[in-house]
Amino acid sequence: MNSNRNSHSPPPRTIVVTGGSKGIGRAICKAFARPGTTVYFNFLSPETTGLETARDISAAGGIPVPMCVDVASEAEVTHFFKKISDETGRVDVLVNNAGITKDSLLLRMKESDWDDVIRVNLKGTFNCTKAVARLMLKQRYGRIINISSVVGVTGNSGQANYAASKAGIIGLTKSAARELASRGVTVNAIAPGFIKTDMTAEIFEKMESDILSQIPLARVGTPEDVAGVAVFLASESADYITGQVIHVNGGMYI
Repeated sequence: MNSNRNSHSPPPRTIVVTGGSKGIGRAICKAFARPGTTVYFNFLSPETTGLETARDISAAGGIPVPMCVDVASEAEVTHFFKKISDETGRVDVLVNNAGITKDSLLLRMKESDWDDVIRVNLKGTFNCTKAVARLMLKQRYGRIINISSVVGVTGNSGQANYAASKAGIIGLTKSAARELASRGVTVNAIAPGFIKTDMTAEIFEKMESDILSQIPLARVGTPEDVAGVAVFLASESADYITGQVIHVNGGMYI
């Protein structure tokens, strides 16, 4: 009986998380880590090794594979996913989390600040989605989860570039969901509100009371709040959900 059950057991899952070295990305890597699961994650700076994330994955029994990859480079992304395909033969889940901010008021924003944010956040999501779609269509299964933002829906003063990139991710999510659904691939987005990470810690210290006044649940979110939704969207319980934007914001936007 046991041997028969084992012969029909699914292959170990392969998870890919971009921007996985810290913050939300690190929490997502940790949440997906299971015995036998391989978690590939990238980081942008060669000085960032992803050592802490790798330790989290290993502690949960998973197999961490960190790589320095610029998601905005089509060539680097192609190489990244070829390596994954060669080593595991499949990708079950892709979480497009890599992102940067370069905030400034619209009239003061440099063209380079606009281009850099759109390049990493939106083009990076496009590059990775396109690369993994070929694998997922072939295996007739896959879960793509894109990390957008509440400001992609509401806009935000001083973040025209970031808000535009996150709004673009929502449009990309909905379009990809329509294109890939017939082969069993779902595509959804998560739009976090104010999540306390290294990137937002300084803002929170300066504007804590103002921020909390906008959140009905009266607390900022944690990376784990977002990670839990990502795990749900990749689970069997979410098989009939695609093209959706799940807001994780404590009621900041309803």
